[in-house]
Amino acid sequence: MPRPSAPTRDRIIDAASALFYGEGIRAVSMDAVAAKADIAKKTLYYHFRSKDDLIAAYLEARDAPNLRLFQSWFDEAQGDVADKIRSVFLHLATSARHRKWKGCGFLRTSVELFDVPGHPAIAAARVHKRRVEDWLCTILDSAGHGQNARRLARHLILLMDGGFAVVLLHRDASYMESAADAAVTLIRGGVTSAQPPEETSATNL
Repeated sequence: MPRPSAPTRDRIIDAASALFYGEGIRAVSMDAVAAKADIAKKTLYYHFRSKDDLIAAYLEARDAPNLRLFQSWFDEAQGDVADKIRSVFLHLATSARHRKWKGCGFLRTSVELFDVPGHPAIAAARVHKRRVEDWLCTILDSAGHGQNARRLARHLILLMDGGFAVVLLHRDASYMESAADAAVTLIRGGVTSAQPPEETSATNL
């Protein structure tokens, strides 16, 4: 909910975040954001020139808090690096069981904007996903995975984002728990050199 005592710009982002995450970016009008923030529409446009700018700000505002949450889950977990990363996935599974959970805001926004690859919100989503991947890479490198750290980090990102998508599709958080098990297997088994994929017709995907 918007914070009554917060600066106007922050109140706008709070309102937009609640609406965009809850209903989707295309379904929410600037009028609805202004009403939820309890401000005049003119004030809204004083702080954000367009809805596109506001959508980008919504994702930018989620970036640091989301990464800090992942980091706190990792730091609080017991065990080796595999156990700690498993804990991150299990916390995501717990979050997915909440009645208000509607998937990853970054991925959902990217899907809604698939036909606008140059949108500033797509850039914000890419920055966030890259930051999470870089954080995982740093952890894995420190744990002794060395030259495999980057590839492992990318595999974990694929597991995480795949988990978000499948859990949202089936409304079954146990898929994220399965992703947690797969993450442990990947980390403890290491990574071998990737083999070139067989050619596949895009029309069959």
